[in-house]
Amino acid sequence: MAEVIDSYGRHLNYVRISVTDRCNFRCSYCMPPEGVQEIDHAEIMRYEEILRLCVVFRELGVRKFRFTGGEPLVRKDIVSFLAELRFQLPDVKIAMTTNGFLLKKYAQQLADVGIDSLNISLDTLDCDKFSSITRVDGLEKVFSGIKASVKSGIKNIKINTVLIKGFNDTEIPELLKFSKKAGVLLRLIEFMPLQDSIWNEKHFISSNEMLRILQGMGEWKLEDSFAFEDGPAKYYCNAKNGDRIGIIAAVSHHFCDSCNRLRVSASGNLRTCLFSPQEFPLRALIRNPDTAKLKNAIFEQIKSKPKCWRDIRTGKSHMSSIGG
Repeated sequence: MAEVIDSYGRHLNYVRISVTDRCNFRCSYCMPPEGVQEIDHAEIMRYEEILRLCVVFRELGVRKFRFTGGEPLVRKDIVSFLAELRFQLPDVKIAMTTNGFLLKKYAQQLADVGIDSLNISLDTLDCDKFSSITRVDGLEKVFSGIKASVKSGIKNIKINTVLIKGFNDTEIPELLKFSKKAGVLLRLIEFMPLQDSIWNEKHFISSNEMLRILQGMGEWKLEDSFAFEDGPAKYYCNAKNGDRIGIIAAVSHHFCDSCNRLRVSASGNLRTCLFSPQEFPLRALIRNPDTAKLKNAIFEQIKSKPKCWRDIRTGKSHMSSIGG
């Protein structure tokens, strides 16, 4: 089987695919208050097109697919699609990133089709704060979704928390307790400056600051062997009680050198770098029966994957359109 290696020797074995640009939240760091212009339904990749793309990527050596949005669970028949993907590609890892609002309904179905991992976005345990940042009154539904996910038997469940100074930076102890009690892993993520978000330098908390906060809660040591996932997070263990936490330093310590991923938007645009504005439209090639042309186009774009994108504030996309 072929293996995709870019011009800098990075093995690209992980693809994130947005299945929809629609979302039932309006998170302030993800999109403006009025929302964003939705892509016409005719422009969204059909499930059979996403499936074909996944098969081609697998032939190129990709071993993991993560499905994002928008919010992936708002798309009709998402579970049936995942079941077909698992049937056709039984050896790949299938993951999903969700806001958790609909998880109570879908958790067991996701477990039954063999999903390997879930990332659930949760930035606060406070109802008022939750409503202010998501613009939705839905915290209890997210709690229920997390509980249902754990009960379903899905083994790898993580809570992703974007840490924002003056908003939720005092909640780390409570979030850690909540995650431990729920039986999931907490990850803290640096607040990234993306288009039209509420990002401001005064709201930014670096990974070093996060560690200083954690050290006030005990001795935390970096875990070199915590390797159940192929992502940018660094994991730390509390020497006293064994608690674990992940930190993603997307801004202060870029992870370009080890980047192993590609991204595809809901409309079929390939993005080789999260922060680069460059995209390549694949949809016409996906709809063309000539698989060789599709593979060659992907290879050509991989050659242009930048070594590193230094200024992440130059990106022009909303996070909602590329799924993180």
